[in-house]
Amino acid sequence: MPRALVTNDDGIDSPGLHALVHSALAAGLDVIVAAPAEQASGASAALTAVRRDGRTIVERRELPGFDGVEAWAVQAQPGHIVAAALNGWFDPRPDVVLSGINHGANVGRAVLHSGTVGAALTAKISDTSALAVSLDVALYPSGERHWQTAADVVIPVLDLLLDAPDGTVLSLNVPDRPAAEVGPIRHARLARGGAVQTRVEEVRGGGVRLTEMEVSDEPEDDTDSALLDAGHPTLTELRSVEADEGELVRKWLATTYEEAN
Repeated sequence: MPRALVTNDDGIDSPGLHALVHSALAAGLDVIVAAPAEQASGASAALTAVRRDGRTIVERRELPGFDGVEAWAVQAQPGHIVAAALNGWFDPRPDVVLSGINHGANVGRAVLHSGTVGAALTAKISDTSALAVSLDVALYPSGERHWQTAADVVIPVLDLLLDAPDGTVLSLNVPDRPAAEVGPIRHARLARGGAVQTRVEEVRGGGVRLTEMEVSDEPEDDTDSALLDAGHPTLTELRSVEADEGELVRKWLATTYEEAN
């Protein structure tokens, strides 16, 4: 039975985290939960943590409705949690990392800033496969959230993840709609931006005020943003940090040294 670490960036009390735990258990995984004690959105893959006597502060928790599931609230960013979990904290070591379900889509190149995605990409560094899951909640939502829709879509994607090579990272975005209104899963490339943009609202007295706003530009066809808007869950395989094999630096060095000689 593969062991899954479930984490997120919305905090251990998030309903999205609990929905993801339910999916992992339904898929037959052995689940352990370690998630930030408080909101940690926008953390990317940061390794920062609150420490006491040199130790990251952790607290054992009981998750309502999940008797027997080991759970920890951690005073740290999700990237820190994953790094610790995969490098000696838990025995046995988790086989896979599940991050989410995030309150808000993680689409486009802006996934760079996501703590949900950052946790998944941190797993890749340790050659561990991971899935980041996000629900396309509006910036200023109203009405109920459809966590169960996302939880149901997760289960077949887990089959793909568990059969994939070690270090595979997938990002799944699900429309915030009833299941009957959701289309089939589609492969998607990343949009140029993201669902939300941060802009400077005011500069005054040596300070800068930032604000978040939903992106109003029409997304390009076949991108995660466009397909999600059309009602499709989107699935994208992500790469972690890697060197580019291009010739830019090589040509520059060759030219520079040739001219110097």
